[in-house]
Amino acid sequence: MTEIAGDRFARWMQALEERHLADLRVAEVTRALRALSSVYVERRKALNRGAALDSAGKRAAFALFYGPLHYLITRHIVGELGACAPGIDLVVDAGCGTGAAGAAWATELARPAGQVPRVLGIDRHPWAITQARWTYHAMGLNATARRGDVTRTRFKGARTAIAVAFTANELEDEARTTLLRRLLRAAEEGGRLVIIEPLARSIGTWWEEWAGAIRQAGGREDAWRFETPLPDRVRQLDRAAGLDHRVLTARSLYKGVGTQFANYRIE
Repeated sequence: MTEIAGDRFARWMQALEERHLADLRVAEVTRALRALSSVYVERRKALNRGAALDSAGKRAAFALFYGPLHYLITRHIVGELGACAPGIDLVVDAGCGTGAAGAAWATELARPAGQVPRVLGIDRHPWAITQARWTYHAMGLNATARRGDVTRTRFKGARTAIAVAFTANELEDEARTTLLRRLLRAAEEGGRLVIIEPLARSIGTWWEEWAGAIRQAGGREDAWRFETPLPDRVRQLDRAAGLDHRVLTARSLYKGVGTQFANYRIE
């Protein structure tokens, strides 16, 4: 993490605590985090009913805990993949949630001095839109977020980076296939594409289809395990909720520029 990006991250963490612990105690957020973790691990079908964000406690836990984790994971992956090279004018944060993934990529992008990356967040949940706008502002980004369905979004290709982080696993099969078609079209037009999901196989068999499509398009698939210092509050919540994120894990698909596109199509 560059020094500037590190300072932004530290300020963001402090602001997150002030924002989400103003009306909730840490013990309340911890209980909500346990419930939220249960939704993701044991009751995944409830995600389509909005179970992950259906209480103030869960929303605070999502922002304070999973937001920073998603930021750190995305920052590591795009850095390792060389996805931060110049040539990007816009980062699209598809299914943005708290805006952490788009902010992570935008703050790591190589840009001319004095230029601030542009970011567009898209999500179907109104709370996520509000939180993403707040995140982008706290990170000092030239950004906005709007409510929308990523499966109906026409993604631009050239000079655009598209982050789809921890989003595709929450979609129904038909919607997910539609999203893949749109992402492949954007990549064919020159877009830079990063898809990030949990490493656990419980996310579903759809990943193999997506991985095959991206590989055939000239992209790559990776699995990640890495250690990184966690912010104090994240580490506290991690221990208190009985979780263990001393090692962060994820899987990713990446389609950058400079590789031949195989014109893959999902029927």
